[in-house]
Amino acid sequence: MDTLRNALRLRAYIGENDHYNGKPLYQVIVEEAKSYGLAGATAFRGFLGFGAGTRIHSSKILRLSEELPVIVDIVDTKERIEAFWPHVNAMVASGTLTLETVQAAFHMPLRVRDVMSMNPVTLHPDDSLEEAVNRLLSHQVKALPVVRDNKAVGIITGGDLLSRGGLQLRLDLHPHLPDQTRQEQMLALRSKTAADVMSTPVQTISITATIQEAARVMSARSIKRLLVVDEHGNMAGIVSRVDILRTFVRAADFSDQLPELPPGLDNTVDQLMFTEVATVTPQDGLQEVVRKMVQTPLRRVVVVDTEDNVRGVILDRDLISLFSRNREHGLLSGLISLLAAKPESPTLFSGTAQDVMRESVFSVPEGTPVKKALDLMLDHGIKRLVVTDGQGRLRGMIDRDVTLKALGRA
Repeated sequence: MDTLRNALRLRAYIGENDHYNGKPLYQVIVEEAKSYGLAGATAFRGFLGFGAGTRIHSSKILRLSEELPVIVDIVDTKERIEAFWPHVNAMVASGTLTLETVQAAFHMPLRVRDVMSMNPVTLHPDDSLEEAVNRLLSHQVKALPVVRDNKAVGIITGGDLLSRGGLQLRLDLHPHLPDQTRQEQMLALRSKTAADVMSTPVQTISITATIQEAARVMSARSIKRLLVVDEHGNMAGIVSRVDILRTFVRAADFSDQLPELPPGLDNTVDQLMFTEVATVTPQDGLQEVVRKMVQTPLRRVVVVDTEDNVRGVILDRDLISLFSRNREHGLLSGLISLLAAKPESPTLFSGTAQDVMRESVFSVPEGTPVKKALDLMLDHGIKRLVVTDGQGRLRGMIDRDVTLKALGRA
């Protein structure tokens, strides 16, 4: 038996001659339902009925010129129907709207509309970069669509703030900085607007596109998110790499939801992992740790012993936190300059890797299915996993970016 799930049916009882903005109301409702990415809508013409005016209308041959009753049926998930309800309610000036809970089995591939974030936090092109940073931090999002007249004209990510905004450190490092240093980091943003640094033209995808199509676009263009538009080109939402990966993982157990899953989910982590991982020993000095940290785009080093057993991991935020806690302003400034690839002068760091490493490391052994590794990354909100030989010796690393590219290509 097909899997049944709770859904809502929205039904509009209206007249054939009811109009909205010069068009038949039933046509507008169906077109709007399509624009909002709902699963489907059907309009039925009745042959006999009456409404609040108590006048009976029928389809008898001698009365075809009179208004006939029309019913519009829409069935979709509770969240999407409730989001669509206010728009229909505003359009129906004369008629009746009903909502009822139903059990439904949706025989269709999952689409972007099923997993996107609706009503994303946005910016206007004239908004300041300070406002952009405030919204990114306060709403805990990684990107802001830049919108004018409900059309996406660009997008601002942390990468844009680094490359064109003048910011030296990623935003996720800012909470680890002392207040004064954080304020100094923001100085470069004060004279710029969203239009000055946004990425444009922005990559968009239709609200009715499939999840697989979104994965292919992200993989081909090496991007982490897509702005979702309706058939009129209006902003409808945003879909991220995490949304896509989470959908693949969850749908793997329900073949009726997504019958054509990427075959890459059947791979194991050793088939996708990369082996060029920066390493240090616990006794290596922080000078060596910082040197390798700056050289790797991963901004992390794995701590191993002489037999390559994994002992810990060090992230760039660990070093930032260490020097911030110790109030070593000179060392902190030197580290920031190095991480920003703008060293002002040589900085000498004292201490060892063991002083700052995290002993708890998220890892999986070779042979672990990709699905299980994704489960672990998504559950704990982490981007990368260390891969070992099963005995604790380092073999490589796997991350969300590599995984999505593999699944997208598939």
